[in-house]
Amino acid sequence: MARVPHSIPAVAPWSSRQDPEPGATRPSLAVDARSPVESPTGALAMVLAATTADARPDLAAAIASTRLPFRWLGGTSRFETWRDGAQVRSAAAASISARVVQSQEFQFGHLVQPMPPAAIEDATEAAYRELLESSVRAGYPHLLRVWNYFGAINDGDGDRECYRRFCIGRARAIPTEPATGYAAATAIGIPGSRAELHLSWLAARRPGVPIENPRQVSAWEYPRDYGPVAPGFSRAMLLEWNDPPLLLVSGTASVVGHESRHAEALAQLDEALLNLEHVLARAAARLGVESRPGAATLLRVYLRDPAESAAIQARLLARFGGTVPFMLLQGDICRRELLVELEAVHAF
Repeated sequence: MARVPHSIPAVAPWSSRQDPEPGATRPSLAVDARSPVESPTGALAMVLAATTADARPDLAAAIASTRLPFRWLGGTSRFETWRDGAQVRSAAAASISARVVQSQEFQFGHLVQPMPPAAIEDATEAAYRELLESSVRAGYPHLLRVWNYFGAINDGDGDRECYRRFCIGRARAIPTEPATGYAAATAIGIPGSRAELHLSWLAARRPGVPIENPRQVSAWEYPRDYGPVAPGFSRAMLLEWNDPPLLLVSGTASVVGHESRHAEALAQLDEALLNLEHVLARAAARLGVESRPGAATLLRVYLRDPAESAAIQARLLARFGGTVPFMLLQGDICRRELLVELEAVHAF
């Protein structure tokens, strides 16, 4: 498949953006580390790295409940709860395999798609077409954030690697950059050979602002070395119309330019955190504020080797002093040489 060249969307200053009409109510999506069992008010979705006993069946039926398909290795949290100030309701999906919950402004969905090794491209395309049908048909045409989890992500040599084939399937469903930019995204391998694609998404009635990292080549501009189709995602998505503004940061690893850096997990974590700081700074500059990772930040950290978990957890606690909630999960990163990846939600 030939590549389509793209340019980085211009990031206009805060003063030139479109503010809500005077008196208009702004959406109020928020993400926190409290269990929705303890605090169910306004819950749109819950993401759990926990035991079955932690989920309440009646609550799970009312919101989009997503149990992460990873082993929890530690951290200060087992939950992410996505909340909206507006009324939340369950909704019909494009097929029975998808679970969709909506508010006035947002749709949160989750599906599990069989992904046999011989048909990775086809399975990915089918899952993304189902995602797009569910969101666009319901009036949420702007894809803000996507999570892609599947087994054996590094299996295969060269262009037969599972992650590269996944990128081909995604590009069949989204062949060119959307007018409002690619969604923020994460792609992590489920340890083992599980032949499933777990796909979760957040869509909205209005677009976000894609944010790129000046230290990195935009993913969709990666050279041919990384596969026949470059990954289609933005480094982050800024919801500047939310109250407060919210930044959804994609999976972020030890990549500078387009090259992987460092051979050790702790050094890779430090580089990934530096990338996170640059993305936050870029979004903060657009908003005309200053902001760094802190109490308004929530992290998911994926680690290839569980033996490194104590050192990674200690480094995060030393770095943030326990102010940043994080969950540490065992997952395989999309490049074999990468050992750790993180993603974030940050409120300004």
